[in-house]
Amino acid sequence: MSDALRCWPVATRSDRRAFMRVIKELYQGDPNWVPPIWKVQKELVGFKPHPFYAAGECQAFIVAREGKVIGRIVAIINNAHNDRYKEKRGFFGFYECADDEQASNLLFETAGEWLKAKGMTDVRGPASPSLNYECGTLIDGFDSPPTFMIPYNPPYHDRLIKAAGFEKAEDMFSYIGHVDDLKTLDPKLAFILEEVKKRFNVVCRPIDKKRFSSDVRTFLEIYNRSLENTWGYVPLSGAEIDHQAKELKYMLVPEMTSIAEIDGKPVGAGFGLLDFNPIIKEIGGNIFPFGWIKLFTKRKNLTRVRLISTNVIPEYQKWGLGLVTLERILPDAIEFGIKEGEFSWVLESNTLSRKTIERGGATKTKAHRMYDKKL
Repeated sequence: MSDALRCWPVATRSDRRAFMRVIKELYQGDPNWVPPIWKVQKELVGFKPHPFYAAGECQAFIVAREGKVIGRIVAIINNAHNDRYKEKRGFFGFYECADDEQASNLLFETAGEWLKAKGMTDVRGPASPSLNYECGTLIDGFDSPPTFMIPYNPPYHDRLIKAAGFEKAEDMFSYIGHVDDLKTLDPKLAFILEEVKKRFNVVCRPIDKKRFSSDVRTFLEIYNRSLENTWGYVPLSGAEIDHQAKELKYMLVPEMTSIAEIDGKPVGAGFGLLDFNPIIKEIGGNIFPFGWIKLFTKRKNLTRVRLISTNVIPEYQKWGLGLVTLERILPDAIEFGIKEGEFSWVLESNTLSRKTIERGGATKTKAHRMYDKKL
């Protein structure tokens, strides 16, 4: 390996700046790239406090060739995952690198050595920092920008990750559904909706602005319960729920939300996040000092929503309550001006959800991949 190639742990303010700056340089000129919200990313990589790391730890690394930083990675230990699955699995996240196999291999080797020294026997990723946040490497669908909170990367990432010895663990798909698709909705789905509503006497409502924080917490608690048997899932901690609730308070639009109740008990929740990416790109990922104003004032111009979650607690799953929950959002979304919705992400192994979405007329547009490797 060239002596001019060097990888080291992020330890200084200068290192942290280089870690954050390298993605701007790597994606310069890419019309589909959208910068992260820098404040949020600094928290998620561990440069600022975040409740995820109350039960975990991480170490960021950068790699340079001829003195120029060309890549980065974060090695992550998610103790909540290992306690749940009885594993000693480390994770990698926030991976970015120039198309330089030597540099990429050195990043993965260095991160792997750190994880191994901490007692880990396997590594999975990318998880930035877990499946509850951004995860997966884009492997199909490079012809359009990502939707809000969905990763984007150049096509060569898949090749570099495989070159470092990783193999596919699971794929995740994104689907786009257009409002016009509803005109040709499968009659069977319409029948299911009506039968489910009659059988369970389901009542759906949007988030109540008067108890916004309480309702957002209800959403996240249903999210936690509903995904208990999902591949790789680890519930959000109480502190993470509180943190997410505070952030979602400024992002959620009540019209794009739905809580399904049976006898006054919340059993399902669905919500869409407006695709803020066009505005985030315009403000360069900087919400301060004035970027947040544009996020609020320009959101009425957005026409895409990311249907990020349609969750039903276990005892009511497989009855079609997810469809009922989404149905409530539809008329409000149309009135808001939404033209299309992205269902993302959906696990490859979740055949029930995938078939339902496809029967509804949505088209698969992107695929992301998670990888595993023995240390």
